[in-house]
Amino acid sequence: MSSRFHLHGGMIPRTVRRMFDERAEDRIESESQTAVLTIRGRNHIVTVLNLSSSGAMLRFSGDAHIGESVSVQLLDRGTISAQVRWLRDGQLGVYFANPLE
Repeated sequence: MSSRFHLHGGMIPRTVRRMFDERAEDRIESESQTAVLTIRGRNHIVTVLNLSSSGAMLRFSGDAHIGESVSVQLLDRGTISAQVRWLRDGQLGVYFANPLE
């Protein structure tokens, strides 16, 4: 059985910044928090810029691809499976496979 990848609008890189924040979830600013981002078996120390129950914005300027499966290890939450949703200017957005509680 082959795994199929589906591209959707939330995964398209934006060239123009949003004028309005349409996200319904609260974001927790957390620029002093670090995490371990694992991509293709390699660990990278990253800064967590903000965090919500469904995802995070990380400072990361390495090699990543939209739609790629990754994991994020947060100090107080353990390791979370995620998917890269967007990349821009040394930042990376991930969407968690399961929402944080």
